[in-house]
Amino acid sequence: MKNIISLRDLKKEDILGILEVAEKLEKNPKPELLKDKIVSTLFFEPSTRTRLSFCSAAQRLGARVLGFDSPDATSLKKGESLKDTVRMAEAYSDVIVMRHYLDGAARLAAEATVRPVINAGDGSNQHPSQTLLDLYTIKKEMGKLDNLKVALVGDLKYGRTVHSLTKALSHFNAELYFIAPDSLQMPEYILEDLDKAGIKYHILEDFREVLKEIDVFYMTRIQGERFPDEEEYQKVKGVYIINRENILGKCKENMIIMHPLPRVDEISTDLDNTRHALYFRQASNGVPVRMAMLAIVLGRDNQI
Repeated sequence: MKNIISLRDLKKEDILGILEVAEKLEKNPKPELLKDKIVSTLFFEPSTRTRLSFCSAAQRLGARVLGFDSPDATSLKKGESLKDTVRMAEAYSDVIVMRHYLDGAARLAAEATVRPVINAGDGSNQHPSQTLLDLYTIKKEMGKLDNLKVALVGDLKYGRTVHSLTKALSHFNAELYFIAPDSLQMPEYILEDLDKAGIKYHILEDFREVLKEIDVFYMTRIQGERFPDEEEYQKVKGVYIINRENILGKCKENMIIMHPLPRVDEISTDLDNTRHALYFRQASNGVPVRMAMLAIVLGRDNQI
């Protein structure tokens, strides 16, 4: 596995293999596994959890890290192309972790370099490392990945996390509930893929209809920065907000609430200390999963 660009490239056994390596590294850390490696983190778009957890993962395996967290700090300001920036990172490091605001940028980067590339999010397209940590979290908490009922709620049109997660869950025969305003529903090409795979799904606007049925409630924020029209954003801003009043006692006892973060107001803080809230543990699971990704693309997973 040279690159990790999209969940569409990964088979079920690839996904399970990454999760297995993550579990091994969480139980038995290898602080010198990548001691001879340098990781470039090229973040052309703001990030907190993804960037920091990739840095933490690299350093916990002994690798050194270099990179940037804003395009304003790079030669892109001088007109340098993405391909040339990637070629420079190739000269300075052994693996490239990249986030970019344009769909398809990670694939372009992988074609421009001989180094492994890990997609840390490209536009509204894909976010494979988030999906892998999501699956890792679900497996740890639910004890399985197969045959679960999962609700994806909020911004399903622009949300790269739910695009990746939907593809991944199709490998595990999930029953999916897409809950969003009509203007933010899941893109048609993803629904077509689910139809071809024979995956059962429902398109809804009200999450209250299915609270008693679902195992996983995956909330997302409405991503104002991706709307081409501010007026359209204002129409759907705050459309879904969950709190103790509309969740506790109305859902399955073991239902888990997940969120890729950051949240704005879609999950009330009064849910944070309930048994359902998993989003902070979910974020912490990013470290072992991203350790596994780095180890695998650098060919060191056979030493774990």
